[in-house]
Amino acid sequence: MKQYQFIIGLLLIGSLYSCSQEEKADGYGNFEATQITVSAEANGKLNFLNVEEGQELNEAEQVGLVDTLQLHLTKMELLASQATIKSRSGVIWSQMDVLQEELKNAKIEQNRIHNLFAENAATQQQVDQADSRVRVLNRQISSAESQNAPIVNEVKAMDAKIVSLNEQLTKSKITNPIKGTVLTKYAESGEIVAFGKPLYKIADLSLMELRVYVSQTQIPELSIGKEVQIKIDAKDGMKTYPGTVSWIASEAEFTPKIIQTKEERVNLVYAVKIAVKNDGSLKIGMPAEMWLTQ
Repeated sequence: MKQYQFIIGLLLIGSLYSCSQEEKADGYGNFEATQITVSAEANGKLNFLNVEEGQELNEAEQVGLVDTLQLHLTKMELLASQATIKSRSGVIWSQMDVLQEELKNAKIEQNRIHNLFAENAATQQQVDQADSRVRVLNRQISSAESQNAPIVNEVKAMDAKIVSLNEQLTKSKITNPIKGTVLTKYAESGEIVAFGKPLYKIADLSLMELRVYVSQTQIPELSIGKEVQIKIDAKDGMKTYPGTVSWIASEAEFTPKIIQTKEERVNLVYAVKIAVKNDGSLKIGMPAEMWLTQ
């Protein structure tokens, strides 16, 4: 019996020694990605939204449209009004062209009369008439310009309204902001949407980021651009990925509750992000280990 207990004791000691020699990862964390929520920028009926969860979309690809019929009709009305206003302005500009030509001729005649008067070949009355003609034409041109000014302002106001409508028409088109994978879809075709309503969420999953937390003693071993190894659980042990340190927190924080045990939460740690190229196996929220390479 004593021999049996002795053997069990040796096995326990060997087991404890083996566990003490087992290597531990340098950091633990979860994968994350920058997620963008695409929202409606116009009010109205959602004519179509061609996105599905898990679908890959290209940057600047149009995926949906909010009904633009009312905006289009309003724009046509503004363009018609603008054309009418411009026609009024065109009549005034035609009058001003005639007056400018008359003023040009009147100034030529004025100079001729003044020269003749200097040679005693013209009377004072003729000089006065020539000067009066020039003054009258100048006043008529000024009057025409003042009549045209409000019309010009109306045209400018119409231009501003049309620009605003064009901007609204552009925002009615739902354009995908980045190349990535649709994570969640919040709306369906035919729904009435309002400005700011979330339509879908997308993220670029081709390059994931592993956020890990390390102690102060590990910080000197890390630097931006440093190569590390990332390991995840696999069917036959651990699967390894190359990773690159992309960000290191400038301030320490208490260990997050989701990472460590209650006893270790009082420790101060630094957050570190590791960029890892995704082969399709890595998912948002998946746990992983960071191992420093020698």
